[in-house]
Amino acid sequence: MSSLDLDPHVAERLKRDEAGLVCAVVQQHDTREVLMVAWMDDEALASTLATGRATYFSRSRQQLWRKGDTSGHVQWVKKVSLDCDGDALLVEVDQVGAACHTGDRTCFDAVTLPLLPA
Repeated sequence: MSSLDLDPHVAERLKRDEAGLVCAVVQQHDTREVLMVAWMDDEALASTLATGRATYFSRSRQQLWRKGDTSGHVQWVKKVSLDCDGDALLVEVDQVGAACHTGDRTCFDAVTLPLLPA
């Protein structure tokens, strides 16, 4: 992937963590199902906005990765929104195949935690 610059007006609104990353909550655009959480740096966000393909920053590999390049489970981006604090993104996508690396549709269907009585 080539290096892209993030629009300065967008960049100035972002509140990044100490590693320069912003949390990205990924949601299926039509059903509103939450699919996964990933991280973006400025280059990943710029690439996502420019190409319409979801691109993230891998904290374990310390490099960019575009969803679906190896798995075929592509995320076609429909909309990206910044939260009111500037420290999280909502990435609305049309998910092709599984979103989770385990092969599940979503990363949030494996374990449901019990609520404690009030």
